Amino acid sequence: MSGINLVCKGGDEKKVLFLDEFPWMYTHKSKFVQLFGHFWNSYCSKRNDLVVVICGSAASFMVNKVMKDPKGLHHRITLPIRLLPFNLYETELFLKSKKVNLDRYSYLQLYMAVGGIPHYLEKIQSGDSVPVAIDRLCFDKSGLLVDEFNHIFASLFDDSDNHIKIVEALATSQKGITRDELILKSKISSGGTLTKTIEELSESGFLSEYEPYSNTSKETLYRLTDEYSMFYLKYMKKNKGGSWKTLYSSRSYASWSGFAFENLCLKHDRQILIGLGINGIDANSSSWRNDNAQIDLLIDRSDRTINICELKFSESEFTISKSYADNIRNKKREFIAEMKDRKNVFVTFVTTFGVKNNSHSDEVMDNQVTMDSLFKKSE
Repeated sequence: MSGINLVCKGGDEKKVLFLDEFPWMYTHKSKFVQLFGHFWNSYCSKRNDLVVVICGSAASFMVNKVMKDPKGLHHRITLPIRLLPFNLYETELFLKSKKVNLDRYSYLQLYMAVGGIPHYLEKIQSGDSVPVAIDRLCFDKSGLLVDEFNHIFASLFDDSDNHIKIVEALATSQKGITRDELILKSKISSGGTLTKTIEELSESGFLSEYEPYSNTSKETLYRLTDEYSMFYLKYMKKNKGGSWKTLYSSRSYASWSGFAFENLCLKHDRQILIGLGINGIDANSSSWRNDNAQIDLLIDRSDRTINICELKFSESEFTISKSYADNIRNKKREFIAEMKDRKNVFVTFVTTFGVKNNSHSDEVMDNQVTMDSLFKKSE
């Protein structure tokens, strides 16, 4: 800030000083953050008419150099704002505003591949089918996302090799992994570097931490929850010059789409509550597993009820087979045996087009919501 004379005029009216891409103003020897801290403490903090907003896409810089600054900016942040991608409700509104008029199943497929990043969604064109849009973005030589993976990690994080190792390790598991498993797969030793890297990836939305239900296990599960990273590592990295029109019909699509749909549902747990008609009830979402079963989404409600959520992606109505019904019974039995509190336990299916009615659905399913609920506006 040295050499800049900032003069604020206009009486007592609020003035806003907006600094976009704050990290790019910094160089290693510039002492920019220290000088900015001095500017804030000696000038801005003494005024009642001045609001200073700083933004930055480089998550590691904003967390470590600003939010955790031990000097001039220490405890000076009034309100941190974590700008998240669009959810499905916002994605649908945005694409329709661009005259990309598709059904919700197609919006779901697009979201599972590229997420809710407006910059990515902006490139989808009116009249595109899902395979055409994904080919243009991800597989054409000039596609916006062809080389985005390495570029985005290099731009967001210092020494991004460890970040990529963790993301690649998480991508090998569809159910999430513990910290010890993450150390083994990433080959990054336990300690401050690992903790810091996990924190930066979490702050940037690449991974999510899922606490176990009611502390029955101390092992937090880490899941890769950035849609584009999952899609890139599954299909794009090894299929340079390929075509989504071909890959879409491959046998691996069913496995990947199921995993991607699970992550999407975990991000839209509030919409599931709305779909169940219980959004006014206090509820917490968590995961649970033991040696014999795993539940990716539990909804623990204040009305002495727990929903075991089965998250299933399907091109039509989902059919519960006898073997799958047996699997659900086992999950429910194992979970109830380890419950600390006595509560009602319901099995809830979250699917694209609903569950086909048969004898097995009558036996194991208590209620259900479809993908339309995932597009609801959260309150």
